[in-house]
Amino acid sequence: MAHFAELNENNIVTAVYVVANEELLDNGIESEQKGIDFLKNVFNNPDGKYVQTSYNNKFRNVYASIGSYYNEVRDIFIPLKPYASWVWDEQQVKWIAPVPKPKVADNVHLIWDEMTQSWFQRIMETTA
Repeated sequence: MAHFAELNENNIVTAVYVVANEELLDNGIESEQKGIDFLKNVFNNPDGKYVQTSYNNKFRNVYASIGSYYNEVRDIFIPLKPYASWVWDEQQVKWIAPVPKPKVADNVHLIWDEMTQSWFQRIMETTA
């Protein structure tokens, strides 16, 4: 199955649709444009704007989600900002906390606390 994000006039994702792989085939080769044309036809919206997204994050940075932004210049989806204090890092192509995440043991999960601007630990139980 292929996934396509529908974009509004500001390139904000308003919906994500699943399209059967067969609908993308053009002489046996998958074509993003075929998927776009399929969705425009299904929704009877010739002006609709659709961009393919990867459920496995194999292209366009991350899987598109409602509210995320599509950057046409970089051809990537930018996820919603997780916290007010985080900033977008163009080099790493992700949101960055104001305090670096410390290295911890495998059974320790760190969670960001926006109020204290710090990371706190949550120890994960292991099963034997």
